Amino acid sequence: MVFNILTLFPDIFTGFFSESIIRRAVEAKIVHFNVINIRDYSQDKHKKVDDYPFGGGRGMLFAPDPVFRAIESISERGRVLYPSPKGALLKQPKVRDLARCRILTIICGHYEGIDNRIVENLVDEEVSIGDYILTGGELAAAVIVDSITRELDGSLGNEGSRLEESFDDSGLLEYEQYTRPAEYRGQSVPQVLLSGDHEEIRKWRIKRRLIKTLEKRPELLDEVTVPEDYKKILNEIIKRRGPNERNK
Repeated sequence: MVFNILTLFPDIFTGFFSESIIRRAVEAKIVHFNVINIRDYSQDKHKKVDDYPFGGGRGMLFAPDPVFRAIESISERGRVLYPSPKGALLKQPKVRDLARCRILTIICGHYEGIDNRIVENLVDEEVSIGDYILTGGELAAAVIVDSITRELDGSLGNEGSRLEESFDDSGLLEYEQYTRPAEYRGQSVPQVLLSGDHEEIRKWRIKRRLIKTLEKRPELLDEVTVPEDYKKILNEIIKRRGPNERNK
């Protein structure tokens, strides 16, 4: 998969591309990054890429020309994303949808935003990674790239781990996990995990996923279809905890 990333700060991505899963995916030629410095496409003698907004207002905006020229320099741009709080919140189904693309181009905004003609003419989709403000779009682009790369075949050492982690197809949070030693500083691993009874372990994990989701992100239960074999356990948990538990 090819990622074209348009940015004013290409060095931000240097460390990100050279570590962990991303580095292995690059070495295995699963992903390729084409980082484009928008400033290289400015025709201003000082390489200026921003200007004051018409109508007044705080801050500066990306001017359209450098971004248009940068995009037009790409032979294949694929699907063009703009990380923005105006976009739909990035969730795992969207990540899987984006992972089906052969080429993605991401425009990293900066300053107070970008000229809207860039959005209207070049951007296929705006995507938000959360309801908060960042200095620029580089961190958001890194989040998008990381989440997509994990979905690509061969990127993870253990492909099965992707199927059991948080926000899998069930939409529920992940159960707690433990490793050796079985007892540490007076705290013991749940006995069922040491039992070797795979069916009981499976049931425990389902129960813990439901409890964790109820405790930490109850709204997720309204957004997903709970698998049939989870529903009975969920109803038992809610009944035991009281009728208002799901809405806490």
